[in-house]
Amino acid sequence: MHEVTLCQNALDIIEQQAKQSGAQRVTAVWLELSAVSCIEEDALHFCFDIVCRDSLAEGAELHVTTVPAQAWCRECQKPVSVAGFNTGCPHCGSHNLQVDSSDAMQVRQIEIQ
Repeated sequence: MHEVTLCQNALDIIEQQAKQSGAQRVTAVWLELSAVSCIEEDALHFCFDIVCRDSLAEGAELHVTTVPAQAWCRECQKPVSVAGFNTGCPHCGSHNLQVDSSDAMQVRQIEIQ
């Protein structure tokens, strides 16, 4: 379950930002998932709650949004957005895509007290 590692990495970022802002507590977190990230949202919520125990983010509300992934179509040589693995190029219909997986999950926003 790679969601645990992802949540631990996210918590490191969240705590670092919260401490820099002088926060006593993190009350909400907004994460953005790529449409091709292979991250199970239910597992992510479960792992987030566990990883955040005894931290500034314990009890924080988790908001998750899924966004299209960025890819490069090798056929028509254009950058494209794809909503999933079976999505073809919106320009030429080709499935010969090179998907950018570097943005599988990002911390978009945190709410602090």
